[in-house]
Amino acid sequence: MAEQTKVTNLEKVVVRFSGDSGDGMQLTGTIFSNLSAILGNEISTFPDFPAEIRAPQGSLSGVSGFQVHLGKRKVFTPGDKADVLVAMNPAALKVNVKYLKPHAIVIIDTDSFQKSDLDKALFTTDDPFTELGLTGVQVVAAPVSTMVKDGLEEFGLDNKSAVRCKNMFALGLVCWLFERPLEGAMQMLQKKFLKKPAIAKANIKALTDGYNYGHNIQASVSTYRIESLKPEPGFYTDINGNKATAYGLIAAAEKAGMPLFLGSYPITPATDILQELSARKDLGVKAIQVEDEIAGICTAIGAAFAGSLAATSTSGPGLALKSEAIGLAVIAELPLVVVDVQRGGPSTGLPTKSEQTDLLQALYGRNGESPVVVIAASTPTTCFDAAYWSGKLAVEHMTPVILLTDSFLANGSSAWKLPDLDAYPAITPNYVENYKGEQPWKPYRRDEETLVRYWAVPGKEGFTHRIGGLEKDYDTSAISTEPVNHQKMVLTRQAKIDRIAGYIPEQEVIGDQDADLLLVGWGGTYGHLYEAMETMQANGKKVALAHFTFISPLPRNSADVLLKYKKVVVVEQNNGQFANYLRSKIAGFNPYKFNRVKGQPFVVARLVEEFTKLLEE
Repeated sequence: MAEQTKVTNLEKVVVRFSGDSGDGMQLTGTIFSNLSAILGNEISTFPDFPAEIRAPQGSLSGVSGFQVHLGKRKVFTPGDKADVLVAMNPAALKVNVKYLKPHAIVIIDTDSFQKSDLDKALFTTDDPFTELGLTGVQVVAAPVSTMVKDGLEEFGLDNKSAVRCKNMFALGLVCWLFERPLEGAMQMLQKKFLKKPAIAKANIKALTDGYNYGHNIQASVSTYRIESLKPEPGFYTDINGNKATAYGLIAAAEKAGMPLFLGSYPITPATDILQELSARKDLGVKAIQVEDEIAGICTAIGAAFAGSLAATSTSGPGLALKSEAIGLAVIAELPLVVVDVQRGGPSTGLPTKSEQTDLLQALYGRNGESPVVVIAASTPTTCFDAAYWSGKLAVEHMTPVILLTDSFLANGSSAWKLPDLDAYPAITPNYVENYKGEQPWKPYRRDEETLVRYWAVPGKEGFTHRIGGLEKDYDTSAISTEPVNHQKMVLTRQAKIDRIAGYIPEQEVIGDQDADLLLVGWGGTYGHLYEAMETMQANGKKVALAHFTFISPLPRNSADVLLKYKKVVVVEQNNGQFANYLRSKIAGFNPYKFNRVKGQPFVVARLVEEFTKLLEE
């Protein structure tokens, strides 16, 4: 009879799955995350994979990881360091040693820790744990590959196919460790391999074998129980930022009563938006994959002219290629959403890593004076809201909107309560039917309050018109090169964007309203800054956070918020782009700056250390 296993109750825990790119760590982590979300845990995930299509097996450059932070209460980040690491080979152990807590549990496949495997990972001894200084960790060592091959012998699979199921054995072992029932994971595997039932059965067998192995080894490690809070009633799903962005665009089109069109070219890490929308023909979405980035945005501009809510998705290199066409949408004053899922640069740079380095490109990266709206999502789930607002402002104010997310948000996921679309603000296009002026309608006749031109969708009788990339006369809408007119049109286009500040929410400050230090951020750093604030408050510090979603234009109370506090630090994953932008917009604002550009999320403990020093100066 197995010895009674000790059970440790935890409020939160961080688990990291790691192995070769072909070891299925992303699938393993995703299933474990979804399973935890179904059981009522809050989750935040971080897939971390190499840029190489397939690095040499067992090499340090080929390590792929997936980290999940799950807890009883709301979690905002994937966690700094792991309580549990699944390392499928020595390279995975070596690459992830910096992410381990001192007394973490490490699960390894001993079949993959042979001399040849250690050599590939550049170990110089036959004891990788001692060599790495991991003397305090708890090691669960099992011949995973051998047990999987033996356990699947009845299925008649070749060795390679059988060994590919070892990730499910590891998942079963982790499910035992955290007392996760297997039924939900089995259902996910059946759905994943719906057209390959034999493979589904083999993976389920490996999953069960891993769970039973943990139950029967009389393990010296504790199992963990993560309590769950009763969630607010509603329908929930685990969603990543790219999917939430796609759904937000669909919701905006639905609310506006317009068809949604996406013209895009595949690019890491934005491709999933195109893939998700191309699968939504059932909702009337038209999505096409074109031959390049320029074609992608130009098809979207054509769709916008024809009366659609038009969008294009890309990453930083693609945003650069789209710059001239964005200028066309600016001068033609057409509604367009450009989604930029930021990644490490310059050029190809770090295509699977995350940065906030496209901000100034989004604000100013076009020829001529080409003002646009810029919005930034802050969490995987708020990508939905940011996409919705992007569609709303584009359509109501006849302007391109650049929506900034990043690789961390795009691939990371959180539990998401499906929203009530009726609770979202209305979207009311400024159609030509609203025109009540005394003068005959012209394409650039404007609403006096918003300066938004009236939109005549082609095909409407009596409203034949022409727009394009050449400057137009303010009054007649005919082509004009008059200097005074060009000055007037430039100022009008800028004023139209500036006036949007009156139609967006004011900037909120969370935390201590009488704080000694205000943290300022934007985009995907929200969770790390929020946890840093909470940690400092628990240490007796007065700290607040102003995290910006609306960047161009800024919320109308931005100056009041930022000038209220004695010490302000702007925190970014770039060299200070937002800080410098704020200084240019708000007279007398001279913040401290904290900048890191590593391609990885912030480390909360490091933020707390730096901000505490700043407070105590």
